[in-house]
Amino acid sequence: MFGVFDSGRFGQSGGGPRRTRNPLGPSEAEVRANLAGEASADAALALHEAAESARLEPADDDPAVPRDLTAAAFFDVDNTMVQGASIVHFARGLAARKYLKTSDLVDFAWKQVKFRVSGKESSSDVASGREKALSFVAGRSTAELARLGEEIYDEIIADKIWPGTLALAQMHLEAGQQVWLVTATPVELAQVIAQRLGLTGALGTVAESEDGKFTGRLVGDILHGTGKAHAVRALAVREGLNLKRCSAYSDSHNDVPMLSLVGTAVAVNPDSDLRELAKNRGWEIRDFRTGRKAAKVGVPTALVLGAAGGALAAVITRRRDQPIAS
Repeated sequence: MFGVFDSGRFGQSGGGPRRTRNPLGPSEAEVRANLAGEASADAALALHEAAESARLEPADDDPAVPRDLTAAAFFDVDNTMVQGASIVHFARGLAARKYLKTSDLVDFAWKQVKFRVSGKESSSDVASGREKALSFVAGRSTAELARLGEEIYDEIIADKIWPGTLALAQMHLEAGQQVWLVTATPVELAQVIAQRLGLTGALGTVAESEDGKFTGRLVGDILHGTGKAHAVRALAVREGLNLKRCSAYSDSHNDVPMLSLVGTAVAVNPDSDLRELAKNRGWEIRDFRTGRKAAKVGVPTALVLGAAGGALAAVITRRRDQPIAS
């Protein structure tokens, strides 16, 4: 249930280094998180390019909206863009197709309940979830997983999208900015969600594959916590983004590394820890779980500031394109 990545890329197993020899160097977890982020950025751009190439017609860009080439928005998925956990919705679809046992679905759901109650994910839960997911995909084709993702999105996930969060993403698109999902969910499923919502693409967990089939090993680790921040930073380098002009949205305190990386952080449907931190740091808070704040979606500060930068870039571009009077 993870993303496609060629095993020959790094010349080592997808699980990453087993130890760090330099005692003053990064820990094994940090190495794995960094590797996961780099792999996620590469896979996200590859899937985005493949999707663009597969279009029957070119993208219908509005010529009246200048592209803002240095700003982007990054959205967490679970409980931020999608109500509940996308991996649990995906597991429901797999269980209905007899790919998973009912006991596996109950296990996925129970771990999500514990996370929502405590606001924290235990290392043992993350590890066991990773092992179950990898045992499921080992030997299966990457094309099969992508097809299942499309079917399950249409059947289950499409009705779980938070309209308020989608409206925020649409505002960034209308400002000419890229919009990326960032999630621990397998990159294939994340890419399906992004495509269905008309977003730029998705950063997600990546698994190693050989000859179109999963090997059962991750590239790095699950895209989580600092891994998300590494992925966003890696994508920014590849796309020439200015992170100070970028924005990020999440519901979870686990995503503070990603939120702290950009110029504008927004807490969406936040857990208690993130809500407290957002208040202390002056971050915007959007809560679409009740009618209290869901009725009106205001323009985020990031877009107000970004519009000025984008307008300036457009003016400069037009001046460059204008012929010099003789």
